[in-house]
Amino acid sequence: MSSLAAHRRHPASIVLVLLLGLVITGSLYALLAPSSAGAAAASSSDLKSGKALFLANCATCHGVNANGRANNPSLVGVGAAAVDFQVSSGRMPLSNPSVQAARNSSNVQFTSQQISQLAAYVASLGAGPAIPSSKYTSLGGNIATGGELFRVNCAMCHNFAGSGGALTRGKYAPNLAPATGRQIYEAMLTGPQSMPVFNDTNLSPQDKKDIIAYLKNVKNEPSQGGHTLGNLGPVTEGMFAWTIGIGLLIGAAVWLGRKAA
Repeated sequence: MSSLAAHRRHPASIVLVLLLGLVITGSLYALLAPSSAGAAAASSSDLKSGKALFLANCATCHGVNANGRANNPSLVGVGAAAVDFQVSSGRMPLSNPSVQAARNSSNVQFTSQQISQLAAYVASLGAGPAIPSSKYTSLGGNIATGGELFRVNCAMCHNFAGSGGALTRGKYAPNLAPATGRQIYEAMLTGPQSMPVFNDTNLSPQDKKDIIAYLKNVKNEPSQGGHTLGNLGPVTEGMFAWTIGIGLLIGAAVWLGRKAA
């Protein structure tokens, strides 16, 4: 017992305990941490093709090793989801420098296979959010729950119907109507531009699916009250009332006055 106690009090025992703890922690992380789907599922040929696409189209701004350059961010650790979102929506490669990269469907320069290869290569550089499964990006979520979640977490920037809105310093929250379910999920997962990240702790995969269902319902639901005026709320409605409504009233008053005379 005295020998065992002496070993326990030995100065090196603290170092050994710390090393053992680090080894166990690292092993558990390697086993349990989510891996990047893009890197895991990609073949060596896909990674090679993705690297060639990156060097030809992205390295000028982000650097040959994707470590970033000047005001352009590093892509190490952004994950496949961020690449898929930015490239599939035409935001990247950036057509012209501005305060914010705008969605541009006519600027999508790659096929879906090339986008997957590019995403897989970037994902191989560092662990990050993977491209979401179609299980959570297709229709079938709870519209009522999604509407509640959207109004609590998103409507202050994107407006109640996802029509977008102005932010500070020339930035804006984009209209979500043109976005696909996958792109909406990826935006919540990666937080592009000024948008915060909604990871699975903030919003579960099912929560994200419910929000997608709500937005698609808003997009496809007919307007029972007539023209939506962009679903932008009191600004466009007030402008319509002042320019059209009051204009008609003034015109009617002038007509009645001339008729009475």
